[in-house]
Amino acid sequence: MSKNEELFQEATGYMPGGVNSPVRAFRGIEMAPRFIREGRGCRITDEDGQEYIDYIGAYGPLILGHRHPSVVAALKEAVDRGTAFGAPTALEVQMAKRVTELVPSVDVVRMVNSGTEATLSAIRLARAATGRDGIVKFEGCYHGHGDSFLIKAGSGALAMGVPDSPGVPASLASLTRTATFNDLASVKRVLAAEPDAIAAVIVEPIAGNMGVVPPAKGFLEGLRELSTSYGALLIFDEVMTGFRVSRGGAQELYGVTPDLTTLGKVIGGGLPVGAYGGRRDLMEQIAPAGPVYQAGTLSGNPLAMSAGLAQLDALEASNAWEQLESTSGLLETGIRNILEELSLPLALNRVGSMMTLFFTEGEVTNFEQATRANTKLHARFFRNMLEAGIHLPPSQFEALFVSLAHEQDDIDRTLEAIRQSLKVTYEV
Repeated sequence: MSKNEELFQEATGYMPGGVNSPVRAFRGIEMAPRFIREGRGCRITDEDGQEYIDYIGAYGPLILGHRHPSVVAALKEAVDRGTAFGAPTALEVQMAKRVTELVPSVDVVRMVNSGTEATLSAIRLARAATGRDGIVKFEGCYHGHGDSFLIKAGSGALAMGVPDSPGVPASLASLTRTATFNDLASVKRVLAAEPDAIAAVIVEPIAGNMGVVPPAKGFLEGLRELSTSYGALLIFDEVMTGFRVSRGGAQELYGVTPDLTTLGKVIGGGLPVGAYGGRRDLMEQIAPAGPVYQAGTLSGNPLAMSAGLAQLDALEASNAWEQLESTSGLLETGIRNILEELSLPLALNRVGSMMTLFFTEGEVTNFEQATRANTKLHARFFRNMLEAGIHLPPSQFEALFVSLAHEQDDIDRTLEAIRQSLKVTYEV
C-alpha cells in the first residue's frame, strides 16, 4: 500500500470522508487522493515522492505558483513580529487601500477569513440595506457553504451529487430564488414575480464552480440594469476571479460595476482570507460604523495580509496578466488542436488563466449543459493525467488554473499528456 493510501485510510477514522473539504476525497475518481508534501513553482510532490505539474494552485490563490520567494519572505518577516493581536495593524490599512484602488466597485472593504464569510456578510448587508429578505442566485454557481447558497449549488456539492444539502432550514431555503446563468429572461421572471421581495442578485461574473462558464455578451450588463430597475443590489462573487482574470477582476474586464463585491484567494497569497466591499453608503452600515453586525477574531490577520500584499506587489510589478493570458492561450490552442486531431467534439471554455475541458458535445453556457458532461470519462481522463504527472482538479465541475510559474516546457509536457490520455480514455 502506498503512503498516500495509508494516510487516506488513517484519515477516514478522524475526519468525515477522510478530508476537510469534499472535493479532495477523489470520491468521483474512485481512488485515494494524493497527500501533498510540498510545492515549488508549478510543481507539487506527494507523500510517495511523485512530482506533478500542478493546475489546481490551491483552487486559485497561488497565481504566482507555490512558495514564491517574495511571499515566503513576507511571511517569515510577519511571523517574527507575531501571528495575531486582536487589534488593528498597519497591514490591514495597506490591504484595504490596495483593494479600493484596484477594484472598481469598492470604496470601503471589510476583511474576513473565507469566501463563505464574505458572501454571507454581503447578503446580510444587502438585506439590511434594502429591507428585503429574498435573494436570487444562479443554478450551478457556488458562493460558499452558507445555508442561503446551497440551493442548486456547484463546486464540491455538484461533484458529490448533492446540490441541495440536508440541514438547510426550509424556511431559509424558501428565501432563495434560482435563475439560469446567461439567461436574462429567467432573471426578469423571478424579479417581476416578486418586485418588492428581492434584496440582492448574487452571481459569479465568470462561473467557475460548474466548470468555467463565461458570461454571454450583454449578460452582466443586463443583470446590472435589472437589479437597478427592481431595487435589488447586484453582488459579484469575485472570490475566484478577483485579481486573476485582470488587475481589477471580472468587473474591470467586462466594464460592469456591482453594488457589492466579495473577494478571497489571491489577496491571501495562499492563507485563509476573504473580503467584501462596495459603495461607501452601503459599507458604512457595517458595525461599528452602522448597525449591521459582523466580526471576526482573526480577520485581517498579519500573516494573510503580508502574503496577500506581497503577491499583489509581485503581480503589479510585472506584466502578470499579459503573461497569464499568453501562457493560458498556448494551453487552450494546444488542447483545441488535439481535439481536432483526435476528432473529439468536447467543449473547452477559458477566460484568462481559468479553463475547463467538458466531456460533452456542444457548447456549455449554463448549469444544465454542464451537467450533461460524462463524469466517468472525466474520471478516466483524470487518472490517466495523474499517472502522467499532471495534477488537475479531480472534478469535472472545477476550474483549472494556470500560474505565472508555468513555462513553455510545462505547457508542452501537459499537452503531450493530454494527447496520450485522451487516446487512452477514448481508445483511439
